[in-house]
Amino acid sequence: MRRGYGQYCPLALAAELLCERWTVLVISRLIDGCTQFNEIHRGVPRISPSLLSRRLGQLERAGLVERSAAKKGRARKYALTPAGRELEPIIESIAIWGQHWSRDMRDDDLDPAFLLWSMHVRLDAARMPPRRTVLQLEFTGAPRDYRRFWLVSEGGVIDMCLKDPGHEVDITARSDLRLFIEAWRGIRDLRGEIRAGRIELVGPSVLRKQFPDWLQLSALAPFPRLRPGRERRLDCARREQLQ
Repeated sequence: MRRGYGQYCPLALAAELLCERWTVLVISRLIDGCTQFNEIHRGVPRISPSLLSRRLGQLERAGLVERSAAKKGRARKYALTPAGRELEPIIESIAIWGQHWSRDMRDDDLDPAFLLWSMHVRLDAARMPPRRTVLQLEFTGAPRDYRRFWLVSEGGVIDMCLKDPGHEVDITARSDLRLFIEAWRGIRDLRGEIRAGRIELVGPSVLRKQFPDWLQLSALAPFPRLRPGRERRLDCARREQLQ
């Protein structure tokens, strides 16, 4: 059976492409500046490589993505076409709507690898020490073999490491995974959680003091939760404390 809605409506025709599972997230990673296959995959860690390849192929055939020819020893690069770029404000609006109205997070939504990717594109390298700085993250509430991660800042570049990079750690942040994600999304107050000891920082006092300034938080953190539930109650309490 042919897939589609069987309607000439432009919305239906757009939905045939954009409502395929993972497609909007893949486009979002390209908007974020990911250009190589592995970069895109790190930003959508739960998609299989074969399905990611298929989605990129669909977007290329639809004229939303263009792929450069592979040069010797170099990976192919992907980029949005002008048609793909027109989706940027649309996807941003959907994300803001999600911050306002999507359901509260469930345990199986709490992907530490995606959190790490999100942090590495939002850390403010200009505020970090000019020398190599290693941030270690330790999360309870995550799978046993998936609780420790590293972010390395050097020369203005932030690298994410799922395995120990072998460098001396400058500062360690320890937290429950859900709590940290809630702070990252702006639902909790990051500085307040640090003061309360629910986000524990281990390292030199000067780095502990600087740590909150390194994190720019999610780009959606300024937008409040509007859907009734646990996350809205936390967000309202945070905003009341800040007033």
